[in-house]
Amino acid sequence: MFTRLDHLIVAVKDLEKAEDNYKKLFGIAPVWRGKHKDLGTRNSLFNFENIYLELLSTSGNGVGADLVNQHLLDSGEGLMGMVFATENLNSVRHSLKEEGFLLGESVSGQGINTSDQQIRKWNNLFLPYELTRGIFSFVIEHTDGNLPQSQELNDSSPHKLDHVVINTNDADGFIKIYKDTFNIRLALDKVIERWQKRMLFFRLNQTTIEVIEQEDDLPPGDQMWGLAWEIKDIEKAHERMTAEGIEVTPIQKGVKEKTLVATIKSHNHNVPTLLIQHLD
Repeated sequence: MFTRLDHLIVAVKDLEKAEDNYKKLFGIAPVWRGKHKDLGTRNSLFNFENIYLELLSTSGNGVGADLVNQHLLDSGEGLMGMVFATENLNSVRHSLKEEGFLLGESVSGQGINTSDQQIRKWNNLFLPYELTRGIFSFVIEHTDGNLPQSQELNDSSPHKLDHVVINTNDADGFIKIYKDTFNIRLALDKVIERWQKRMLFFRLNQTTIEVIEQEDDLPPGDQMWGLAWEIKDIEKAHERMTAEGIEVTPIQKGVKEKTLVATIKSHNHNVPTLLIQHLD
């Protein structure tokens, strides 16, 4: 159904400030700065090997601005949404309707890069609450234009997203949607004894969706929590970020064997952020 996890959205109050902080954090510049006039939003995009990260803020009035403002009001800055890509949006819509989900029509969109006036076009299908369960999510089919690749990636910059962390109070319900409806591969389902919590791993385009179950008495729901970025040389990354004034914890062995990790404690706009290096 989906070809990849296309991008993640971070809602921010001040786009220029957020962009500057993430330039320091990533060690690269954004590849795209654009506006969505009809939505009342503008963005800054950082592109990686398997995904891109969108910093999104308001620029006027529109349904997009309303969504960002509501997120900022409810939760403050931070992870706002998760977007899946497909090569056939009509097929996705048909499959979901066949399963009984109520869906609106797809919506066309266009972005213009303010630096060189390049144009990208796409179609979006927004998912109903029965499938999102609290996470703003939609499916995108890119129809025209391409997002430029970053030319500045180096050993001290994240080169891919290792995993995104989602909290849920209903792991079985999550599996029913992501595995049975979305057809995303479930690679792990186990209880971690040291935490006494159930953990799920879903794999899609070299990215892991890591789900942690925290049971409660609330209705079933999910919430995006944090990101882990893969680094080729975590020592170089630590040195570079420290020199930029970013607060980073000391490097230590990760929970997973043959990994080194460090946690970003500043400049992340309320997105818990982990650096991880996989050792040979």
